[in-house]
Amino acid sequence: MDDQYLDAFIRESEEEITKLNNSLLELESDPSNQEAMDQIFRTAHTLKGNFGAMGFEDAADLAHAMEDLLDEMRDGNMEVTPAVMDLIFDGVDGIEAIVGEIEDEGESTLDTSATVAQLRDVLENGVEAAGGEPADTGSDSTTSDGSSTATLDTDIDLSDVDLDEDDVDEQVAYVEVKLEETDMPGVDAIFAMESVEEVFDVLATTPDRADIEDGNYDETFGLVLDAEDLGRVDAELGAVGEIERTEVEDVTDEVFGGGSAGGSTDATGEDEHSVDEIKSVRVDVDQLDDLHGLVEQLVTSRIKLRRAVEDENMDSAEETLSELDKITASLQNTVMDMRLIPLKKVVGKFPRMVRDLSRELGKDVDFEIEGEEIELDRTILTEISDPLMHIIRNSLDHGIEPPEERVEKDKPREGQVTLSASRERDHVIIQVEDDGAGLDVEQIKKKAIEKEVRTAEELETMSNSAIYDLVFHPGFSTADEVTDTSGRGVGMDVVHDTVTQLDGSVDVDSTPGEGTTVSLRLPVTMAIVKVLFVQVGDEEYGVPIKNVDEITRTDEMKQVNGRNVIKHNNEIYPIVDLGETFNVPRKAETDGGTAEAGNMLVRIRESERQIALRCDAVNAQEEVVVKPLEGILSGTPGLSGTAVLGDGNIVHILDVVTL
Repeated sequence: MDDQYLDAFIRESEEEITKLNNSLLELESDPSNQEAMDQIFRTAHTLKGNFGAMGFEDAADLAHAMEDLLDEMRDGNMEVTPAVMDLIFDGVDGIEAIVGEIEDEGESTLDTSATVAQLRDVLENGVEAAGGEPADTGSDSTTSDGSSTATLDTDIDLSDVDLDEDDVDEQVAYVEVKLEETDMPGVDAIFAMESVEEVFDVLATTPDRADIEDGNYDETFGLVLDAEDLGRVDAELGAVGEIERTEVEDVTDEVFGGGSAGGSTDATGEDEHSVDEIKSVRVDVDQLDDLHGLVEQLVTSRIKLRRAVEDENMDSAEETLSELDKITASLQNTVMDMRLIPLKKVVGKFPRMVRDLSRELGKDVDFEIEGEEIELDRTILTEISDPLMHIIRNSLDHGIEPPEERVEKDKPREGQVTLSASRERDHVIIQVEDDGAGLDVEQIKKKAIEKEVRTAEELETMSNSAIYDLVFHPGFSTADEVTDTSGRGVGMDVVHDTVTQLDGSVDVDSTPGEGTTVSLRLPVTMAIVKVLFVQVGDEEYGVPIKNVDEITRTDEMKQVNGRNVIKHNNEIYPIVDLGETFNVPRKAETDGGTAEAGNMLVRIRESERQIALRCDAVNAQEEVVVKPLEGILSGTPGLSGTAVLGDGNIVHILDVVTL
């Protein structure tokens, strides 16, 4: 299959899946929303047609079954119930998994027959066939291949099943067994186990085998089997007289990958909701025309410049170089604009994530997105997706209180989480705000002392704002217990590190009892930066112009408590000596001269960091392409990247925040 067509198919399918998820959420919150219903039906129809046209029949069958069920709901012949909606969401997850496998492998081997069979069952037998409980808590239905359509409810830890892959013929199956009604559950369990062992190797049980044979289990017990075929497992166990029903699931990946039953590494589905790298952008035709026109001008100027050099006509060469400056500037702006992508490309998946996480946590949450049309560079948008996810997860887990607790506090039963974005010149401000419990200053202080992040004396002199910033310290968490959603002591430090590497900043503001707001300030683009070159000995460094507020001489320098500072607007700016920081010999020292070294000060904007940089000289301003540090140099304090100059020299670009 042509890679070009396959890539276009994958990108369009991803967009349609996000659209389908969000429309389903609208319908779930308001079953009478006819516009959402129509959009859902159109999207499912589009997916069915696309899968069929590309030859992915299993996915087309799944989308077709969903379309038929949605058609019944649209015509008013079937009620919109939580169980039915869970089943449809399961179908969407199946389609998303298929698209992911097609992108990775070029084809899909996922079996959709289980979900298709359950969708058809609901179509034929009504909403009761979907069950009265949400689909993600398990169901009684299995398919011809024996695989369950929902995550099994089990407490077995599959990571404790010690196996070598060579000892397993094909796959590992987890079977939940329910026996016929009996007055001797232990005896019947023994007979059932013996019948199973005649056909399969039993690798583990839950509860322990002794408890099962003593009848100490609650209606069902679990078996981990070595199985060549899940369908055969279902058939063989179904023939055992003592067994009333079974639920079978392939858990091979979970056993050898150290996961848990259900195939997710996180009970809240963190992996399921991860945002992939943005691999395509949509370009306006006018931008393409502009780009084409600029390339034509570039070719013409190149020819003129070559002729001027050949004729040694320097006047003409200088004139052509001026033209090239204007053309490359326009070319730069056009290309940078083409890289800009609306925020909704990333946050479009968040509503579904919030829906699933809030159900896991037993909380009612209204999630809103504002400013999703704000645009950011593709690289920045990709990098910021996981930090935003961490922040939202923290808001749901630690911020929003359980419904009963909110009612006791005279708050609405439903919590509110809002993600908003706005543009400020060459920066974008993204905020995640919740109306939850807020941050407890005293609790943060207590944790800071326990983890030796700050002393009690230091904490007493810190403002609340500075104390809130301690949550970004690695391993710092105020959670009393670790949960699957957050509280592992990771997350917010990742947010801080990622945003800092993107040349941005992050702040926390909170009001106890009223809520918390996390604000991210990010550059719109970061590839090309205008820098001020400063000289330190024989070394040259670049300081981003946007960070520079003023350039002065050291004769304004004063000493406070033995440290050099500069005073501005009644504020004290400590001085960071770049020569000492980077251990660079002064020019006066290397030349053996007497000139005073380090006689220039570059004062940094207060919004970035209240310091002044001491250097030997300030040279010039220039736009450069900044390449981030990689490998072992990544995250080096004080450096954000490097730039290659026209003469081939490499200049380090300073990160004034971590200097």
